[in-house]
Amino acid sequence: MRLVLSMMSVAVLAAACSGAATVPPVAGPPAAATALADPWLRPAAVPFTEGNAPNAARIELGRALFFDPRLSGSNMISCAWCHNPARGWADGQATAIGHGFKRLGRATPTVLNTAYNPLQMWDGRKSTLEDQALGPIGSPDEMNLPLDKMVAKLSAIPGYRPMFEAAYPDEGISQQTVAKAIASFERTVVSTSAPFDRWRQGEGHAMSESAQRGFALFNGKANCALCHQGFNFTDNGFHNIGVRSLTDSEDEGRFAHRKVKVLKGAFKTPTLRDIDLTAPYMHNGVYKTLEEVVDHYDRGGDVKANLSPNIKPLGLSPGEKADLVAFMKALTGTPAHVEVPTLPVD
Repeated sequence: MRLVLSMMSVAVLAAACSGAATVPPVAGPPAAATALADPWLRPAAVPFTEGNAPNAARIELGRALFFDPRLSGSNMISCAWCHNPARGWADGQATAIGHGFKRLGRATPTVLNTAYNPLQMWDGRKSTLEDQALGPIGSPDEMNLPLDKMVAKLSAIPGYRPMFEAAYPDEGISQQTVAKAIASFERTVVSTSAPFDRWRQGEGHAMSESAQRGFALFNGKANCALCHQGFNFTDNGFHNIGVRSLTDSEDEGRFAHRKVKVLKGAFKTPTLRDIDLTAPYMHNGVYKTLEEVVDHYDRGGDVKANLSPNIKPLGLSPGEKADLVAFMKALTGTPAHVEVPTLPVD
C-alpha cells in the first residue's frame, strides 16, 4: 500500500474528530508535489493509505473503536487507555501499562501527526497506521484480544453494524475494516498552531526571545535539527543516542527488524510537536523533564556502545540549555477539542 495525499483541510478533519458530521472533501493525489514555502510549518494535506480515503463515516467509526474498551480481552483497555488526548495522546507513564496491569518495556508514543510517519512504532516494524492498529489489540501483553474474537465481538454489537456499513459499504466487520477505521480517526490527530508556528508566520512576539535563541541553537551549536527536521521535527530515522537502560534486559530497537549493525539500540526519532505534554521522554521513559533530555545530549549520551557518531558532547552553557527548553516548549499548540463518543450498546 502506498500513501497518497488528501487535500482535505485540517479544520474539517478536526471537526470530524470532535463529532461534527461534515464530510471532508477528498481528492486524489495533487497534480504536482506539495511544496512548502516554509518547511517548518505543517502542510494542509494529510496523507492517507491508498484505498482508505477518510470521510465522516470512517472517522466516526474509528473514533468509537479508538475509545471502546471492548476491543480488549478484559473489556477495560481501549486505544485511548495509552493514547489519551488529555496527555498529549500518550499516557504520562515511563513505559506503557498493558493487560493485567503489566508494565511494558517501552514508552507509549504520541498519536499526534503519525499520519505523516512512513514507519510506525519505536522500532519501525509497522509501515502504515492500518498495519499498526491491530498490533496492540491482538498482543497478549497489551489489549489481549485475539483478532478473530475481536471480529466476532464487534459483530455481536448491533449498533456497530450500520456504522461499518456506512463507512465501508459491503465490506462488513473484519480485521481490515477495523484497522482502516481506526487509522482514519488517527489521521485527524494533527498538531495545532503553536507559538513557533505563529512566529514563523510573522508574529514577532509570538515566541519569546529565549525560545528564538533556542531555535538558533537547535539549528546550530546543539545540532538538534540534524535529526529533528521539518514541520514534524523528525527525520523519521532510527538512531542510537546512548540512552541508559532501566532494566537488565537489552532492547535492540530497530536492529531486531533490520539486521544492520548501526541500528542496534537505535530507535525512531520522535516528533517534538506538543513535546511539553508527553513526558516522560525517550523510548524507555528514562527522563521526566526536557531539562534532563538536554543534559543527556550535552554530555554526549551515556551508553557508548554502538553510539551514533553524531552524538557528541555539546558544551552548552546553562543559559543555552534554558533557551533550548524554551524553544521546545514553544512547539506545543492549543489542544484540539476531542469529544469522547457515545459507544454502541451491546
